[in-house]
Amino acid sequence: MRIFGIDCGTEVTGFGVVEWADHARSPRLECLALGAMRLAKSKPLPERLEQVFRELTAELDRWRPDAVAIEEVFYSVNAKSALKLGQVRGVALLAAARQGIPVAEYAPLRIKASVVGYGLAKKEQVQFMVARLLSLETLPEPTDAADALAIAICHIHTAQTVALQGVSR
Repeated sequence: MRIFGIDCGTEVTGFGVVEWADHARSPRLECLALGAMRLAKSKPLPERLEQVFRELTAELDRWRPDAVAIEEVFYSVNAKSALKLGQVRGVALLAAARQGIPVAEYAPLRIKASVVGYGLAKKEQVQFMVARLLSLETLPEPTDAADALAIAICHIHTAQTVALQGVSR
């Protein structure tokens, strides 16, 4: 199972590709890729959205995931920021839909609980646990990419739980 995680942002959008390698003796999570799209604040929003679409489409083509996992919209105090973030999320959803890739959305609390065991974990705790779960030698950078990997790991954990529940019925 190969999952493409996306952490949307108006300045930096992170991505990460995680695969569940189900080898007979040592099944494990593997990090295949991580990165971030840095969006210039000096460019108009439509150009930044086009950049996100273009770069995400290229990465989805490259990695051919089984699913895309993305963070649900969280409620912000600043309505203008929330609207811009929603536009970036829309572009990410469109990129996946254009390629026929199923999309799963997860709440921030659920992602953190799945990866760290605590829904109110701090970014540094998420980074640390992502590195541990993926056997990375260093903390994944930038934090947006670490968050994207966490979203992908959350989806894999959720899919495994659902599969196990289906087997036990």
